[in-house]
Amino acid sequence: MQTILSVIQVLIAFVLVFLILMHSGKDTGLSGAFGVGTGTGPLGGGSMVERNLNRWTVFFAVLFVLNTIVLLKKLA
Repeated sequence: MQTILSVIQVLIAFVLVFLILMHSGKDTGLSGAFGVGTGTGPLGGGSMVERNLNRWTVFFAVLFVLNTIVLLKKLA
């Protein structure tokens, strides 16, 4: 079980890094190459794609934290 959770942790980490790099930053980041987040809104993300990107990033971040907690409980 611990091996499966560890593999899932690595996969979540890769997805999370990719999603974070997709966010537009000060210099547009990698998202500019794919046309994500060109507009600005009240919370920074103007387009629907940018808002969905934010939601997916938060979702995978929560999964990462929960999986970390489960892995730590399995070790104890």
